[in-house]
Amino acid sequence: MTAVDLTGRTAVVTGGATLLGRGVVAALAESGATVVIADIDDENGERAAAEAGESVTFRHLDVTDDAAVTAFVGAVVDAHGGLDIVVNLAAVYLDDGFATPRADWLTALDVNVVSMVALVQAAHPHLAASPHAAVVNFTSISSSVAQTGRWVYPACKAAIAQLTRSMAMDLAPDGIRVNSVSPGWTWSAIMDGLSGGDRAKTDRVAAPFHLTGRVGDPREVGNVVAFLASDAASVVTGADWAADGGYSAMGPERAVPAIPQLAEQDPA
Repeated sequence: MTAVDLTGRTAVVTGGATLLGRGVVAALAESGATVVIADIDDENGERAAAEAGESVTFRHLDVTDDAAVTAFVGAVVDAHGGLDIVVNLAAVYLDDGFATPRADWLTALDVNVVSMVALVQAAHPHLAASPHAAVVNFTSISSSVAQTGRWVYPACKAAIAQLTRSMAMDLAPDGIRVNSVSPGWTWSAIMDGLSGGDRAKTDRVAAPFHLTGRVGDPREVGNVVAFLASDAASVVTGADWAADGGYSAMGPERAVPAIPQLAEQDPA
């Protein structure tokens, strides 16, 4: 079996300053890749790069600025001699459901969807020149289920799932594989903040929706990304990989025996 070995390859990770992004960056770097974090958050981006080791650097990037995206790709190629892996993780969470105004819809679609296209367009000639080219887009379990009060984020993630298939189709002649990853509930800054840093409580809340009985860890998701970016996944393209602890496999009956409940006596 081919090992996950990314030695000698250069990867960029948008949104790499986030808690989830750091897990992806760590997995890629520990698999041998040189990683460039691209993020608008300078403070956390610099911190993430410093924590990840000498093979990881940070560059500021606003993914909605086409000129900045082009300059970013050029700087990465100049510094490292090429570009082999693009991980599109950057996202915003502007979502007030039905009440979401047009401006927030357009901003979210620009950051979450269109910017993925812009980065791949800028990176395309360099990816096409690589014998190991891979793109990994981040979708979500939100792409395939309805969630109360959420319209914008799920719509963006569903669009990314389709975009991934289209990318894979049209970039295949250039030797570029394109896949997506759909995390379930994953330990993140939002969960950290809402729970007051209580990972055990977060796991208890998530347990009914995940066969693993807990939230995922950023590094676990990162391991899936590293695999998809590696030659170990050379036959995989145009696919969405569920890194969700069984969330998408579980139906509305969840992981409890429902049929026996029919024989139970109703309370008087």
